[in-house]
Amino acid sequence: MLRILLALTLAIQPVAAADLPDLGEVSRQYFSDQEESTLGRTIMRDVYADPRYLDDPEIESYLSQLGYKLVSVSTRNQREFTFFVVNDPSINAFALPGGNIGVHTGLLLAAQSESELASVIAHEISHVTQDHIARMVAAQSQSYWPTMAALALAILASRSNANVASAAIASTQALSIQNQLNYSRDYEREADRLGYEMLSRAHFDPRGMSGFFNRLQRASRFYDSSAPAYLRTHPLTSERIADMESRSESEPYQQIQDSLDFQLVRARLRAQENSPDDAVLAIRNTLKEKRYSNETAERYGLIIALLRARQFKEAEAEVQKLPAGKSSSPMIQQLAAHTAFTAGNSTLALQRYQTGSEIHPGYRPLQYGYISALLASNRSGDALKRVDKQLALYPLDRRLWRLAAQAHAQLGHRLLGHRAQAEAAALSGNLIAAIEYITLGIKAADGSFYDLSAAEARRREWQEIEKSQRKS
Repeated sequence: MLRILLALTLAIQPVAAADLPDLGEVSRQYFSDQEESTLGRTIMRDVYADPRYLDDPEIESYLSQLGYKLVSVSTRNQREFTFFVVNDPSINAFALPGGNIGVHTGLLLAAQSESELASVIAHEISHVTQDHIARMVAAQSQSYWPTMAALALAILASRSNANVASAAIASTQALSIQNQLNYSRDYEREADRLGYEMLSRAHFDPRGMSGFFNRLQRASRFYDSSAPAYLRTHPLTSERIADMESRSESEPYQQIQDSLDFQLVRARLRAQENSPDDAVLAIRNTLKEKRYSNETAERYGLIIALLRARQFKEAEAEVQKLPAGKSSSPMIQQLAAHTAFTAGNSTLALQRYQTGSEIHPGYRPLQYGYISALLASNRSGDALKRVDKQLALYPLDRRLWRLAAQAHAQLGHRLLGHRAQAEAAALSGNLIAAIEYITLGIKAADGSFYDLSAAEARRREWQEIEKSQRKS
């Protein structure tokens, strides 16, 4: 199970950002940047391995774009962030060590506007920028923190159902640690205030925060012990909601339009619900009755449902109805190319991928699709050139390293292929697998002297890191 819903759900004091106490230096005496980074990688290894992790580059790319739009206007924006999606219908989001922020699909569908979604993400970003984990560790500085492994286990404990205790937690020292990781209302208010400021600076509707939390609070009256996951991990108080509403009332009203990508992401998720045939029927009825807020997004969802149902001819017909050209969303261009690829029309797929990549060179899901299509067409050399060019821009992209491994494998490059697999494993937090892969590559010994030396140096680096992690 994905046991990560600790959701560092902390909060915000009603004081100006400039007046917030700077506890970073004190807290880092007890929980260093390196320790937090190590813990974050350990947790993300389990996230990526869990079946509820939604490996959807398009949705992940959207969340990253939205998240960094908020981070860019934060007063503390030096941190690196990773945004990922959990395939879970409950309404929840959570922050983890190392700047990792997870969002449930249930939250993406429950948000009634992009500003509401942004308000939750801004709240979680504030937990990270304010070093709330480190501050809690510092507050317990006189306590005994046994190992980083025990701390990781506590943070990984399931918070999706507060009434269910983890047997693994109960049998270790992590239970006592988890009891100390009870986040204060002060932290929640702090995250509220800084999140609100981010919303305003990033030109979202700040009323989205009070609107979303108000709706959750009203809904919770009907849940009793089965309250939404977000309320269990982010306890609401009347004081917090009143503070949000008070801030909203002081802001001039302005109509904020949701982005097309926000609508496309929601349509993408809805199209993958239920059986393929039921999804197609439901969306066709919605289009027929014109019960949609955005026709383009609804047709986008219909194409995804048609592809699931293997109705390729109908899917291509719907692609023709979507906007094309330079003004088209990269998500739409990716889907158009993917439709042709899935239908077996590799020539059209490659043409669409090339056009889309030229118009949106920084949209990585298009690059993933383009490289995959080149590999499927046995154009391994072209695929390798493209993936190497992308890796020069994004060296920490585990998906690109996996594609590089495939390209090298097709070309018979055993050392470089295993090295690429190792890099992908390391970026996924699995150093043991990374060391095993790169050792296989070194044994193959089919690369240049430079490649072999670089691989041996990389293995030593990972071995040292893994050794230090075992000692912690």
